Amino acid sequence: MKSDKTTPNVPTLRFQEFTNPWTLMPLKKLLCFQNGINADSAKYGKGVKFISVSDILNNQYITYDCIKGMIDIDKKTKERFLVEYGDILFQRSSETFEDIGRANVYLDKEHPATFGGFVIRGKKISEYNPMFFRYLLCTPNARKQTVRMGAGAQHYNIGQDGLGKISLYFPTIQEQQKIAGFLSAIDDRISVQNKIIEDLKILKKELCNDHFKSVLHDASLRYITLKEILTERKEYCSKDGTYTHGTLSKEGVAPKTERYDRDFLVKNEDKQYKVTHLNDICYNPANLKFGVICRNTYGDLIFSPIYVTFEISDNVYPAYIELFLTNPNFIGRIRRYEQGTVYERMAVSPEDFLSYETHIPAYEEQVEFANEMQRIQRKIELETAFLSSLQNQRRFFLNAMFI
Repeated sequence: MKSDKTTPNVPTLRFQEFTNPWTLMPLKKLLCFQNGINADSAKYGKGVKFISVSDILNNQYITYDCIKGMIDIDKKTKERFLVEYGDILFQRSSETFEDIGRANVYLDKEHPATFGGFVIRGKKISEYNPMFFRYLLCTPNARKQTVRMGAGAQHYNIGQDGLGKISLYFPTIQEQQKIAGFLSAIDDRISVQNKIIEDLKILKKELCNDHFKSVLHDASLRYITLKEILTERKEYCSKDGTYTHGTLSKEGVAPKTERYDRDFLVKNEDKQYKVTHLNDICYNPANLKFGVICRNTYGDLIFSPIYVTFEISDNVYPAYIELFLTNPNFIGRIRRYEQGTVYERMAVSPEDFLSYETHIPAYEEQVEFANEMQRIQRKIELETAFLSSLQNQRRFFLNAMFI
């Protein structure tokens, strides 16, 4: 590849065998636009496959096999709303302003499909490489124009006229093919990387489920209540600078950022916050249903007094008890203690939490199993960091290889 920051109408970075300037073209010269099918609800669930917004957003590209929805329509309607190889599909309506007009491409040569009412089809009427076009529509310039065309639309919509007025730069077909092949290789590697991470997460989950199921049914172990290994910490402090002010979420215990710190609304300067220390088990009584329970791996801080924090006794390994208490099977069982008349406020009290009976293996077994899970978790984190680097590369090339 070579870098060119001076020649007009060429990208910053391109393959060195290409030198011709790119051509600016409105999308209406390449695509004929049409809105999708709006049918009675009884028509859905059988018949031919139709492309929906989720198919546009959740696939690298669209093929017949990956389409989820089906619709029962006659032959004439099917022909009118036909989607064929190389057609571009746009999201017509969006819940967020930034997602107006997200696009994907149909790449199935054997099986044509149809498309739904929240989708606009761009029927191919001129020559282009379909995957190049798909990447081009993801570039910052294309997204900026698309969002601007939908700026005056109600309910974050974009229309056929707006899409047709978007003008983008296109190289020769040969250069389109080279760029599409290069970026597709990166996307394929990203897909592989996502699969590696997903498999590791599944492995960890299955090993945890199998282990805790085995422990639960191990008749050689005596039953204990959680209050034998956990003690509720009832330590309080005002926000006087002694401790960092933090929060509790599904991701763990962490300092509060300025963006989410609303303590300026609290007029009582003597308000007492709950103190938590390293390795404490913390949970939100009303949000156990959402998995808001964790081990404090950050350290000393204060957070809302609505949260519950437990000190762990010396005869259990902190990382092991964290795995046990954050396991979905445990959360499902402990939620039987929830009390309250409104779903959003149903909560598990610390007293009921501590009364839960279970088996706990010997300390040495706890350490061995927790360390094994930590090795898998470190592998997940390393693979996730590599995935992030691949995604950063993709963003760089989408910026540098297009105008």
